[in-house]
Amino acid sequence: MSEFGVEIRDPESKSTYLNQPQMARILTLDFQLHCLDYEAENWYHADLDFETFNLLQTLSSTVEEKAKWIFNKLKGSPPKTLPDLLREYNLPPGLFPQNITCYEFDETKARLIVYLPSPCEVSFKDSSVIRYANRVKAILLRGKLTGIEGMKTKVLVWVKVTCVAVESSKSDKVWFTAGVKKSRSKDAYLVASNGVRIEDF
Repeated sequence: MSEFGVEIRDPESKSTYLNQPQMARILTLDFQLHCLDYEAENWYHADLDFETFNLLQTLSSTVEEKAKWIFNKLKGSPPKTLPDLLREYNLPPGLFPQNITCYEFDETKARLIVYLPSPCEVSFKDSSVIRYANRVKAILLRGKLTGIEGMKTKVLVWVKVTCVAVESSKSDKVWFTAGVKKSRSKDAYLVASNGVRIEDF
């Protein structure tokens, strides 16, 4: 091991060496997380209002996810992009906004969590509009995203999207279940767009 590096061992991968500036960034992020946790605890015991406490918890969670994302990149093993993951599972790669913070995918449980910097909405080229909470959860299966939490679409009124599915790789339709099941053009969801921030999901 070089005197300028720190070895980080992962039982499931090869050893990775981080230089001192990289390690300093990780330690700084770790310190910030501890500070946020400490502040949250103090604010809670100070009997501050519930909304303020929840806001701080959300901030702490967002910083933590960003820290994980940066840590993985520094290790030299960044996860595949979300569009690539969706494409691998035969779903339109532009189904989520381009400006996500990061995502987690537990392949053994098929559980996907997508983190966004804030609630937002995207207008697609077929005139459909989808809203996203700052955290979207779902079960990712081949050709299907089901059990969705944190996604809405406009059908006269805003309705929760519970499932998005593509019947086959050759299909030109994507099916959205939002109260009722309706098809939309798959082409409209091939390219990810930046989400426009909204106040409330």
